[in-house]
Amino acid sequence: MRRLIFEPEHEQFRDTVRAFMLAEVAPHAEAWREAGMVDRSVYEKAGAAGLLCTWADERHGGAGIDDFRFEQIVIEENMRHGDIGFYINLHNDLVAPYIAKLGTREQQDRLMPGIVDGTCILAVAMTEPSTGSDLAGMKTRAEDKGDHWLLNGAKTYISNGILSDLIVVAARTDPTKPHGMTLFLVERGMAGFERGRKLAKMGLKSQDTAELFFTDVKIPPENVLGEPGQGFRYLARFLAQERLVAAIGFMATAQTAFDLTLTYVKERRAFGKPIGAFQNTRFKMAEMRAELDSLQTYVDQCVLLLNAGELTAEDASSAKLLSSELEARVMDACVQFHGGAGYMDEYRISRMYSDARISRIFAGTSEIMKEIIGRGLGLDERKMN
Repeated sequence: MRRLIFEPEHEQFRDTVRAFMLAEVAPHAEAWREAGMVDRSVYEKAGAAGLLCTWADERHGGAGIDDFRFEQIVIEENMRHGDIGFYINLHNDLVAPYIAKLGTREQQDRLMPGIVDGTCILAVAMTEPSTGSDLAGMKTRAEDKGDHWLLNGAKTYISNGILSDLIVVAARTDPTKPHGMTLFLVERGMAGFERGRKLAKMGLKSQDTAELFFTDVKIPPENVLGEPGQGFRYLARFLAQERLVAAIGFMATAQTAFDLTLTYVKERRAFGKPIGAFQNTRFKMAEMRAELDSLQTYVDQCVLLLNAGELTAEDASSAKLLSSELEARVMDACVQFHGGAGYMDEYRISRMYSDARISRIFAGTSEIMKEIIGRGLGLDERKMN
């Protein structure tokens, strides 16, 4: 189905992004998978091409475009023609907004130019070894020492954990409150900050995921992000956009898997005819086509709601839930249609299947998404008793 949310300038931008991904990302994808991380120079190249934080203020080197459709295009073209392990979406749309929207003028002027030109790679550190989605169980702590804060704790499963130069770290600062936490800007080279091992994963082989350790890290007052004690509220504020970013990526990978498989079933023959000519193949491909078109329309509508400042937590959770579950079904069906070839990593569909398994887990599990949607319906046990 033709998508109706894009204007000619968006399609021109898409051509530019696609050309970049094909020239600067795709040729290196295999080497990056073997290395376990992308080359940091790709961020600088993306910055030079104007693909980092299109929304950023012009005084920081951005284009000042307050239209998330441009970011949506970057995500989609990276998933289709670049490499899923190039976490440009994390940098652009998940972490940079914390600095741009919560940071002081001094923090913005000091940090945003490097973020926009790709010399300062970003990460965010929330998850801990003993906690997942339960931020109230966070054990990393920071103590106010007057002229600095003292940060201690550990984080795990941190995307861009090795490459990152600047990390937004959430830490508990008020032990008397379950959500009494503050956000801190931890920079590469700070004394007491160490990176642990690069974690081996089922998929996303070129995306560096690591453990982080903080031992008496002195955080100066100018590296406190936002108001002390308001960290949980800030994290919740940005979660809707994070989940929409995830949904955009899931839809792009699901569509790519469908396209690869459509080509394959037209060419692969069995019993004297293309496997696409069998009724089961036709029906299943038709079903996926209808589902993809329907859900893409919903995700596109969520992008327009985000642009209007009207995207709710429930809408974003619905997009994340449905797109991750659809992606899983599509990947499974597409591997099945590839037969034995689908199990071989030399075929892209095999790697995509492994990459997609995390989708129903990160940015909030499918179960958490259902809880959020259900509570939005007034189905909250605490309020119904």
